[in-house]
Amino acid sequence: MGTLYLVPTPVGNLEDMTFRAIRILKEADLILCEDTRTSGVLLKHFEIKNKLMAHHKFNEHGTTAHIIQRLQAGETIALISDAGTPGISDPGFFLAREAAAAGVTVQTLPGATALIPALVSSGFPCDRFCFEGFLPQKKGRKTHLESLSEESRTMVFYESPYRVEKTLQQFIETFGAERRAACAREISKRYEETRRGTLEELLQHFKTTPPKGEFVLVVAGKEREKKIKSEQMRY
Repeated sequence: MGTLYLVPTPVGNLEDMTFRAIRILKEADLILCEDTRTSGVLLKHFEIKNKLMAHHKFNEHGTTAHIIQRLQAGETIALISDAGTPGISDPGFFLAREAAAAGVTVQTLPGATALIPALVSSGFPCDRFCFEGFLPQKKGRKTHLESLSEESRTMVFYESPYRVEKTLQQFIETFGAERRAACAREISKRYEETRRGTLEELLQHFKTTPPKGEFVLVVAGKEREKKIKSEQMRY
């Protein structure tokens, strides 16, 4: 049996790539990626010349069986996404599940992801949180948000800059205008920024300053919101 490695890649700064990740990619018999052009730039930077093969949400059901066969034959295969950790709002879950079911060793390297830096930098409790990723764009979006209306844990969402204003407005309708939140954008990149305030304050900011870059939205949980306000008043 071979080994399937899920290898995180930088979400911004290339210095976030780990030594182990570079070694695994250099040793792999095959590297699976979302876009060979995007990953080709990354691999060229680190002088990694292994074979690349496209493996993404549009073809993973068709390519996985062949990949499993290669793993069972003893090959070492690495999976990367365009940025961050495979399986976190990126392809990876299906292949990892099928490989594990086939008896293949699956190892995920620690490394870059956008949600943890945004959560920790938000200033909200991060001992318990729920990661919601990207909300449904249309069908089921409102229902899903309503299901979180009583959530007491800190909530983390991914969002496109084109939908930030719409999403903040929907958050206000669901959680209330005074709920505290943080908007982190361009994590680990040149123009990285985190803005904190009430949902209403953040919405007004982005109405006058058009959102740019990839966003992580962090929203305080319902019960803990009262505790945060109480602690702020003490100081």
